[in-house]
Amino acid sequence: MFALIDCNNFYASCERVFQPNLNGKPVVILSNNDGCVIARSNEAKSLGIPMGAPAFKYKNVFEQNKVEVFSSNFTLYGDMSNRVMSIISRLVPDVEIYSIDEAFVTFKGFSNHEAKRRCKDIIDTVWKWTGIPVSIGLAPTKSLAKVANRIAKKNPKKNKGFYSIDSEQEILEALDSIAVGDIWGIGSQNEKKLSKINIKSGKDFISIPDQWVKKNMSIVGLKLKKELEGIPTLEIEETKIEKKSIATTRSFESDISSIEDLIERITTYSVVASKKLRSQKSECNMICVFIRSNPFKNNNQRYHFSLTGSLPNSTNSSIEISKFAIKLLKKIYSNNTAYKKAGIILMGLSPESSHQYSLFDETTERQKKLMKSIDSIDSKYGAFKVRLASQDQKRIWKMRRQKLSRNYTTEIDEVLIVK
Repeated sequence: MFALIDCNNFYASCERVFQPNLNGKPVVILSNNDGCVIARSNEAKSLGIPMGAPAFKYKNVFEQNKVEVFSSNFTLYGDMSNRVMSIISRLVPDVEIYSIDEAFVTFKGFSNHEAKRRCKDIIDTVWKWTGIPVSIGLAPTKSLAKVANRIAKKNPKKNKGFYSIDSEQEILEALDSIAVGDIWGIGSQNEKKLSKINIKSGKDFISIPDQWVKKNMSIVGLKLKKELEGIPTLEIEETKIEKKSIATTRSFESDISSIEDLIERITTYSVVASKKLRSQKSECNMICVFIRSNPFKNNNQRYHFSLTGSLPNSTNSSIEISKFAIKLLKKIYSNNTAYKKAGIILMGLSPESSHQYSLFDETTERQKKLMKSIDSIDSKYGAFKVRLASQDQKRIWKMRRQKLSRNYTTEIDEVLIVK
């Protein structure tokens, strides 16, 4: 049996753990720079606030309905996620962390009764140890576990956060209750294909001949159909922590047209991305730089400009990466354009330990020692105490996060004080 464990309204729940006065109130979490809604409590959903709602457009809705609004605190959410996943890993041996708030587990060697009991133990233990509510769907396959989890969350009072699909009859009943477009793995394009032949529910989908599914939805679609029929085709995967790229991007508070200001931003983003690269002991050999003007002010003119280039040698040096990024920036910059966003993406990542030296690669060791010293200073005295000359020495570039909660679990100065 497989189970999908999903934290309920995770970001909002993290805020409520340390601010219980938020319980029962509508809560929304905003994206970087307080741009749009990326998470909602059930109370906020019932008010009709959609995902992706621009914060400035819904300001009156927030005020009229006394919606509690928070900036995204990913430091807090990431730490709470690690705590939840750690608890799950202690209770079940085979875990696949699927996202920040979801994990698949498998109960090999467990009877159905034991699996159900263990699922309820997970719900109780996570709640007791972290204060985060979770829902669990249990079923013979990963895809059906997703369906079961959806049912568990749809009727929380009736199901108490848990729903299992055991028999063929329960599979048909569950699939009959879910729209085909809501099934994990279908996607919008396949939903359109299925609607043309009047396939509306999951139950309708598994009634289609295998040949049609394979021809129109490929072998992936056929595997999904088998999963929904109760035949496992997907196994628990080991969590992979390696990243294929590292990106640092930001929208500006106001438009920028000066090349000097853009160089400062790209240099700062290069430093931030390079620090991430070093923290995972990796190097990069390709860099993409992009700048973007406001598409709503350009009268249908081109507004996105990007350029990718290969570095002479793999590196994680902030100096080398920022130098190369600035060269790319100057090639795509236009002095008669006002820009609203910029970013840098480091690609072609490889382990630092596999660095290949060349006869002309004289500065690498000196750069590594310098970066190590800078990281050590930052770790001891705070981030970005040492900066490159092309960075603004007085300005600290931060996202606009006017409603940021405290880092209750990661900063000693921000922990809860009990009186």
